[in-house]
Amino acid sequence: MNLTLEVVPVPVTDMDRAKEFYGTKCGFTVDLDDEVAPGVRIIQATPPGSRCSIAMLSGMPPMPGTKEMSPGSLHGLQLCVTDIEAARAELVGRGVAVSPVMHVGATGWEDGKGDTWNSFMTFEDPDGNGWVVQEAPSELSER
Repeated sequence: MNLTLEVVPVPVTDMDRAKEFYGTKCGFTVDLDDEVAPGVRIIQATPPGSRCSIAMLSGMPPMPGTKEMSPGSLHGLQLCVTDIEAARAELVGRGVAVSPVMHVGATGWEDGKGDTWNSFMTFEDPDGNGWVVQEAPSELSER
């Protein structure tokens, strides 16, 4: 049995603001923006090169047995890039407030790039949902 991670819900307060942030500023492809039932809107967006999308929902009742996340409560979603400095420059150029590149060193988090798999940066969406970007040595299809 394959279990593929394909959609991650991201809790937001303003659907149009989130669509602009993820679509325009972050460069995600907006795959869907639709009212799927009366009063239920879904915006689904996919990061470039990813097979997993994010979904922002409005008016969707929580599924039985699940818990509702409040906007800004999602942290630690991780994106991977092969050139973290180029990715940072692109995001900054698009208007995203991105942390400096950091790595884990002998004293904890230190400025600058680290060795393989040890270069990171962070950013938040307008609601405070937190993202981590990690530099990978190659594209996923090559690993």
